[in-house]
Amino acid sequence: MKRWTLPAVLALAVSASATADVTIKATATGKGLGMSGETSNVTYIKGLKMRSEAASGKASNVTIFDVDAQKMYILNEKKKEVDVWDMGAFTQEMSQAVSVEGVRASMTPNGQTKTVLGHAADGYTVEIVVPTVIGGPGGMPVTMLLTGVSWIAKGAPGAADYAAFYQGAAEKGWIFSDPRAAKGAPGQAKAMAQMYAEFAKIGGMPLESQMDIKADGEGPIAAMMAKMGGVSTTTVIDSVDTAPLDDALFQVPADYTLKARQ
Repeated sequence: MKRWTLPAVLALAVSASATADVTIKATATGKGLGMSGETSNVTYIKGLKMRSEAASGKASNVTIFDVDAQKMYILNEKKKEVDVWDMGAFTQEMSQAVSVEGVRASMTPNGQTKTVLGHAADGYTVEIVVPTVIGGPGGMPVTMLLTGVSWIAKGAPGAADYAAFYQGAAEKGWIFSDPRAAKGAPGQAKAMAQMYAEFAKIGGMPLESQMDIKADGEGPIAAMMAKMGGVSTTTVIDSVDTAPLDDALFQVPADYTLKARQ
């Protein structure tokens, strides 16, 4: 019989937790720009791959993120087509509109705690400032402000794997919005991506978050965006499961037509 030493047992435990898969079900409620609605989302994470399935009303979409391959796949289930985005090239393009050096982010403990999904979560005050340029180089400068409060659980099941995925994505400068939408609102897309990067630094999973995004700055574009008002979102995690996931979830179906986008 093989005898296990304490270091060996600990090493095995760390290895097992590092390769755990995570399924997260969440509900997001948003309002702003004259619109409001609720979206249900299921997120699957396996190492540095993620699959997101979002549904709002009758509309639904599926996106696969492969950080190592630097690819984002947006599936169209009706047409059996998939838009393939080279995220390395897209990140470089976005850097012309959003300067990483100009981003300021802070996630500060507010001293409050609450129980979410049966786990103790610490409250954090979030403030992210992202200078951006509408219309590319030489365009109109606008500053996007993201503020809010998030309740983060560090020891919850799946939290370490959640943080590891977003840390890996942040190192490559990933943005998780649909690239077509991100091109139209690069500051907002970068602010949201930066928020996930800050979650990863803390090393936990946000079980509940309330965020506001608004524009600030001088000039007609900034004034127009400010007049339109901001966007507010509340996201609540409904369940977290760490059961193993099938690799097929993170692969494009063989009968889908690939369409390269840029």
